[in-house]
Amino acid sequence: MTGLPPLAVVVDLDDTLYPQADYLAGAAAAVGVAATGLGVDGVRVHAALVRELAAGSDAGGTIDRALLAAGVPAGDLPALVPPLVAAFTGHEPDSLAPYAGVPEALAALAAVAPLGCLTDGNPVIQDAKVAATGLRPLLGPVLVTDTLGGRAARKPSPVGLVALADALGVPAERLLVIGDRPGKDVAVAAAVGARAIRIRQGEYAHAPDEPAAEAVVDSFPAAAALALDLLTGAVTPA
Repeated sequence: MTGLPPLAVVVDLDDTLYPQADYLAGAAAAVGVAATGLGVDGVRVHAALVRELAAGSDAGGTIDRALLAAGVPAGDLPALVPPLVAAFTGHEPDSLAPYAGVPEALAALAAVAPLGCLTDGNPVIQDAKVAATGLRPLLGPVLVTDTLGGRAARKPSPVGLVALADALGVPAERLLVIGDRPGKDVAVAAAVGARAIRIRQGEYAHAPDEPAAEAVVDSFPAAAALALDLLTGAVTPA
């Protein structure tokens, strides 16, 4: 890890800038409605999907497992899963409220250094989330890692962070990453020799600090304040 101060900031999206649970609730409801239209008990499917998502929202096969948990015969899944996945993917929330203070904190960061966003997931879904938060004008380049090679390109693979560093015009090791997941956001920063600030909020708020970040805080505004100190030299990097 370089001892030089960071030159740009990269932020995560889900559970860093807004609570992802808000998006998942709407997407699960959309699947329930679609299931009803396909002749399945949509109420049971919706409830089962909510449970599956609560157990781990980025695991694959959640809709398959929800259908089985709702009592749908396994033989019916090939006909049901594709349209229900389409209902989930096609969910476009009208709005997703950012965490308190996020717009102001992003604006403050963008005023002193290049700023970008690196997020994992289906590009259609992630684009819809960004649009619904209303934060796109503040974020600079937004890179969805899946566009670089599907799930294999997701954090902690460094491919997305390196590409975003190129887009921001700075060496990857001079980035400062802000995110909520040690195993993804902190780990991807470590993979390129960059610094990271971890935020304890959202689905992974209680995940252990492994690997360790530069600092751990409880909100995005707190992370941004520390980032500003590092960017402007008010805090000497370790």
